[in-house]
Amino acid sequence: MFTGIIEAVGKIVAAEPNGGDLRLRVQSNDLDLGDVQLGDSIATNGVCLTVVELPGDGYWADVSVETLDFTTLRQWKVGRAVNLEKALTPTTRLGGHLVSGHVDGVGEVISRHKDARSERFRIKAPSELARYIAHKGSITVDGTSLTVNAVDGAEFELNIVPHTIEKTVIGTYQPGTQVNLEVDVIARYLERLLLGNDAASADGSKKGIDIAFLAENGFYRR
Repeated sequence: MFTGIIEAVGKIVAAEPNGGDLRLRVQSNDLDLGDVQLGDSIATNGVCLTVVELPGDGYWADVSVETLDFTTLRQWKVGRAVNLEKALTPTTRLGGHLVSGHVDGVGEVISRHKDARSERFRIKAPSELARYIAHKGSITVDGTSLTVNAVDGAEFELNIVPHTIEKTVIGTYQPGTQVNLEVDVIARYLERLLLGNDAASADGSKKGIDIAFLAENGFYRR
């Protein structure tokens, strides 16, 4: 698990195809790797990767086909900047929110403009994720824990302060940039829980939660 508070920005220095998937090397002189061991997890632009080698100035990780298919990682080239965060410990301050490092989908930056000293970003999420994104709720964008400032269908807005612009890869975003999205884990589990016994059926996972379902189960009064 992670908090979504970025510790350092690293860069991709090698991306080697390996048996149908990928072997990735990430370099960072700013991330303290002194307490990292082989098998530990590091969120890399929001993707939980397992450390398989520690060359001293970064780490190597293996990337599965599943990860390549459901994240922006297939687009990564040598030289790309990436957000980095080590897995949290029992004594870590939870400054963001609970983040699993399991990307739910890929979004696209629609617009970016100044808002006083901050900057306002509008991002379009995949339609199937829209129900998990709430005004003033939390969302993870490329591993960064952020607050949703507005929601319009599958699009949402973020107000990013100067510190976050400077210390994460968000400062590089332009319209058209694709980003890894992870919705609030509580929302995902709550939806599954509300399905009740239907969750065990083949069709249960496809039903989702709507007004009719909530009314039928006593959570909504017409």
